Amino acid sequence: MKLALFDSPALGSRIKNEKVTLFPEGALGYLVGPTLAMLTNSIMANYFNAYMSNVLNINKWAGWFFTSIPVVSVFFVILGNILVGRLMDSIKTKAGKARPLILLSIPVNIIALVILFILSPYVNETMQDKQLISLILISIGYILLFAVAYPMYSTPHAAIVSLSTRDSKDRSLLATISNATALAAMGVVSMVLPFFLRLLFVYDMSGAGTPVYNDAGAIEYYVDSSGAAIYDGLASYNHWKIFVIALIFITAIGAVTEYFFTRERVTEEGMGGEKPKDALPVRKQAKICFSDKYWIIIMLFLLCYQLGGMLKNASQLYFCQAMFTDAQGNYTTANGGAIQGTLSIIGAVPTALGMLVAVPLANKIGKARAILFGSVLAVAGGVLGMLFPDNLTIVIASFVIKALGSTPAMYLLLALLADVLDHQEAVYGARTDGFSMTIYGAIFSGCTGIATGLMNGVLAAVGYSSSNISSDAIRAAMPLIFIGGETIGYVAIFAMFLFMSVEKFGPADRYAIALQNGTELPDRPDDKLLGEFNTLRKKAGNKEIR
Repeated sequence: MKLALFDSPALGSRIKNEKVTLFPEGALGYLVGPTLAMLTNSIMANYFNAYMSNVLNINKWAGWFFTSIPVVSVFFVILGNILVGRLMDSIKTKAGKARPLILLSIPVNIIALVILFILSPYVNETMQDKQLISLILISIGYILLFAVAYPMYSTPHAAIVSLSTRDSKDRSLLATISNATALAAMGVVSMVLPFFLRLLFVYDMSGAGTPVYNDAGAIEYYVDSSGAAIYDGLASYNHWKIFVIALIFITAIGAVTEYFFTRERVTEEGMGGEKPKDALPVRKQAKICFSDKYWIIIMLFLLCYQLGGMLKNASQLYFCQAMFTDAQGNYTTANGGAIQGTLSIIGAVPTALGMLVAVPLANKIGKARAILFGSVLAVAGGVLGMLFPDNLTIVIASFVIKALGSTPAMYLLLALLADVLDHQEAVYGARTDGFSMTIYGAIFSGCTGIATGLMNGVLAAVGYSSSNISSDAIRAAMPLIFIGGETIGYVAIFAMFLFMSVEKFGPADRYAIALQNGTELPDRPDDKLLGEFNTLRKKAGNKEIR
């Protein structure tokens, strides 16, 4: 697909250096831009569920919809990622094949958010005349956001690291920065936003229920007979409208910044001055991928990592508001949000420090071994939290230990995936960026829907509502989802990474790729490694290299 617009110098990359630089490429293209661009997805993953249950009360009057929409949307998410992956493979522009999609995702994102929060009318259980139209618009906006807008951004965003450079150390650096953006975006959402939840989930001060007084003797909010705070749905709905308009502008600025301050050097290798090489057909890419054990391991790793993380994110507010009371001994969303913010701030410290040691650690012992050892620590933290889920001090300690253990997986995932893609290119003679990033994007986006669907199914099963946020059943279920889901994921990651050894082929991969591309040859790998590598080449139907 030839998008002539992206051949224009005005839309060219502002990065002119042949070598990766920390500024402006790393700082703007891989940190600031993506952090802003990812805010929408982070907010939706963390709070759209609470918006449906605490503002619109959909779980009361359309429980079937509340439980099914995240799960049903997974089908459309996977389909959307397949289409985006194929589209990325077909794009041939001077701007590259991934970056144009980042810019094109902006209008789709705007339309989806407008439908969800502005065109969709306010409804509650008493407004039967508006309920159907609200569900239809929410369905359209939800699927458009998660199945079209987000894949159009996330798939090329993830691909850019592997397309940025051949230098393994530079790629590890960019991968670390890129994955730090997920932490930064989630940090803003989970550490800052919780302290402002009263602006988005507005208390009903009309006098219904029992008043709760603050230390100054003024009424702070009202609670119902179960001790849960009572919210003003319409006021909350109007505040969300204003919030989303601001979010649209911030997300667009982030995507534009990422587009202009990134560069696809690997894509440029095949351009031959005029146009890039044709991509391998998807069917052949899929055959290569499913014949490669390292590719299978990295994708299963992504599934466990992402699903566990999304279960934690989707349940964090519900866990905090159900397990801990405020100073007056009541269970409220605002108090849960404050504890969520505290947890996230404390947990972010070791995660942020991990960013400083991830690359040196990977350079010393390897990316896969760093992830393997980290998973042991993450499991230990999870077990500790499961033993004492209602003790805030121990939950915080558990959160910190898990955060430390998860940092290698968080920061080195994309760099290790890039190693796998280079290994495939060296062994099979072709890159599988399109198909691989399709599956990556489908897992990354689909896990949000799967986790939310599982979460909503559990909430429905235990009778959750905005007026019942802390029953014994809810308190029993939340630790299993918030702590247990991610812990099980890291047990699986540990088992898989006992067999992840793709990095040992790095010297042979670089040598073979240089031979194939006719570029300057690096040092020749030793005979033993070359022998193992040539065995793989022969199994793939390719000639040995010398």
